[in-house]
Amino acid sequence: MVTLAHHTNFTAGDLERFMGLSIGFDSMFNRMMNFPSTQQESGYPPYNIRKVDDYNYVIEIALAGFSESDIEVEVADGVISVRSLGEKGKQNLDTPDYVHRGIANRSFSKSWTLSDDMVVKGAEFQNGLLNINLEKVVPEEKKPRIVPITTPNVIEHKKK
Repeated sequence: MVTLAHHTNFTAGDLERFMGLSIGFDSMFNRMMNFPSTQQESGYPPYNIRKVDDYNYVIEIALAGFSESDIEVEVADGVISVRSLGEKGKQNLDTPDYVHRGIANRSFSKSWTLSDDMVVKGAEFQNGLLNINLEKVVPEEKKPRIVPITTPNVIEHKKK
């Protein structure tokens, strides 16, 4: 007879046990617990997240029909948000100028949570593609190093 492993849901007690085994992850756990329960409304606009090397990443967002003045990129509290501005998405789609409208021209908002060591270096918009450059910054004290082992200074007491 085969028995299956018993599965239980993740509880607050489990989180406390994890926090007891880790140091400095409290902000990550707080962000996980405050993560929005609803998913973003659609897959629009399409995007890629590309890893350039061990320290650099690029978020590529396809924004055909938009210009630089139509979009905004904001970073606040470890979350990067990209959204459309102005009247996009409110245009009359029944205008007689179009026989077919296949390029999405609607309002949007997308957000990504960044780790504590990620820094937004800048954003570039060219040919309908928004590239947001991210860098993982590792401070000197977090880079691998050899810790020297020393002998403590022992003062010997002389007998009288």
